[in-house]
Amino acid sequence: MKHRRIAGRRTALAGAGVAALLAAGVTLQNANASEPVKSTPEPRTLSAPAAGKLASRLGDDLGAGTAGSYYDAKARRLVVNVLDKAAARTVEAAGAKARIVAHSLADLGSARATLKKDATIPGTSWAIDPVGDRVVVTADRTVSGAALAKLGKVVEGLGGKAELKRSKGEFKPFIAGGDAINGSGGRCSLGFNVVKGGQPYFLTAGHCTADISTWTDSDGKEIGRNAESHFPGTDYGLVKYTAEVDHPSEVDLYNGSAQQITGAAEATVGMKVTRSGSTTQVHDGTVTGLNATVNYSEGTVSGLIQTDVCAEPGDSGGPLFSGDKAIGLTSGGSGDCTSGGETFFQPVTAALSGTGTEIG
Repeated sequence: MKHRRIAGRRTALAGAGVAALLAAGVTLQNANASEPVKSTPEPRTLSAPAAGKLASRLGDDLGAGTAGSYYDAKARRLVVNVLDKAAARTVEAAGAKARIVAHSLADLGSARATLKKDATIPGTSWAIDPVGDRVVVTADRTVSGAALAKLGKVVEGLGGKAELKRSKGEFKPFIAGGDAINGSGGRCSLGFNVVKGGQPYFLTAGHCTADISTWTDSDGKEIGRNAESHFPGTDYGLVKYTAEVDHPSEVDLYNGSAQQITGAAEATVGMKVTRSGSTTQVHDGTVTGLNATVNYSEGTVSGLIQTDVCAEPGDSGGPLFSGDKAIGLTSGGSGDCTSGGETFFQPVTAALSGTGTEIG
């Protein structure tokens, strides 16, 4: 049977993931004062995926001796936070740059636990910033009055382990909508094609599949039905194809070309990434945080990738990628592609693992 394409556009394919960095971060420019460590030998030049693998290995080797890490994209080096000079020497011997900081990952994890217990307020988010050696808490424009006062009090009680920032936008899932997929009452974007039990499926955002169970192309022809839906908590959904359609291993770049996708990878702080979606098409940016928690009005989602890539309603579920590697599925955020803002993504590797799907 001859295959037809979805609205003349292409879909993408994800693969097995690789190791992640140890902790989340927010920016590479706002580091607070910390004790530098003279590095001998000189740190190795690394790609972002290679830095992630090295960070994971050092985390296994050092355990509690590490305090987070991030990728310095300009210098192409992995920076690892440590608590003492002995750990610093291990980091340097492995080819990374060591930096002695005040707070351990356990300290910052405890701060996150306090925020979860005392400040789970719609319109807030938090992620560990290894550059600043703290937890950055963000409140969107809807948080005000008693809620903002409560949040400020909790953050103040954490001392130097946390910092409160404001966002001009509103944290919300980007449902409205690579390629457009439609359903009763909304539009999202298709993420990555996968295989389960030899049958073709695709991944998209869980908040999309929570509201829509049957999906059609732009011509109104059914292409798939939900197999799994996960939201809140996580944000991914699995849809089984019910129609014969092409599903090549590529992402639509909306300029007549496509980016081939050869597999999936974990995000690293500082990684350059690109997002494709059916509303705003293609935009670039940088990973600014990992393991982020976002308190949408619809519920809390954790374990997300935080970026400065813009997105708008209708882009939900669309692919985030870096080169030929699949990274994430668009979840939500604040702002738009005019004023900017924060955008959050469900890691693809977690979605693959959670649904038992693979590349095929």
